[in-house]
Amino acid sequence: MTRAPSQTGCVRVGIGGWDYEPWRETFYPPGLARRSELDYASRQVTSIEVNSTFYRLQKPETFAKWHESTPEDFMFSIKAPRFIVQRGDLATAQTVVERFISSGLEELKSKLGPIVWQLAPTKHFEAKELDAFLSLLPATAGDLPLRHAIEARHASFMTPEFLDILREHHVAVVYEDDTTYPGAADLTSTFVYARLRRSAASVATGYSLEALKRWSRRARTWANGGEPADLPRIARKPMKPALARDVFIYFIAGAKERNPAAARKLISILGSIGV
Repeated sequence: MTRAPSQTGCVRVGIGGWDYEPWRETFYPPGLARRSELDYASRQVTSIEVNSTFYRLQKPETFAKWHESTPEDFMFSIKAPRFIVQRGDLATAQTVVERFISSGLEELKSKLGPIVWQLAPTKHFEAKELDAFLSLLPATAGDLPLRHAIEARHASFMTPEFLDILREHHVAVVYEDDTTYPGAADLTSTFVYARLRRSAASVATGYSLEALKRWSRRARTWANGGEPADLPRIARKPMKPALARDVFIYFIAGAKERNPAAARKLISILGSIGV
């Protein structure tokens, strides 16, 4: 975890999941037991985006085990289940949203980061439907505060009306740095969520040193309440600056075998003086 100077915004950098066969060659120490992989990975990065929750609900004891296996200041982001986000009409999801929220998320306690609602690439923007859906997302799970982020992958979402709805509900827009899906780095909530999908197998750290330095500068700008000037936005006028923002950056997909090295290198750069 890295804190911006004189601010309270935390920059967390991580990877997607921890169970990936090639990482047993490129990331995990030789002979490490699979049951120890989360323990090891959570001490190399500062956050992990959990993908298994996208495919099936987890049990409360599973969330409790994740909590117990990781450092005190670690944090998970959780992908919401596909049976919610891939339904035809999001506005009809109240029952399944409640089922997911009550599935044991509270067991993560302070280690619960944002919940990511990743919409299907074919999902078109419908203002009333989205507004109704976001109204279903609770602010808490029991006594645990929740933060929500929407990942919209269809070009029809690239409109100021989309941002207005997210800001009304205090939901972050996921910035996806990708060659396939459109990306919008507009600020719509009190935290920032970025998924970086351009790692290359030919680069030992996935991203070049210069690219990672650019991302470190962007992360610091976000954490200090500003907006990077070199990322695409929907709106010309930036959101009113905040005193600080928590920032979550994940290296996802691309040359996945390189993503742990990319995350660790960015963490190292963020910890350097004068970057």
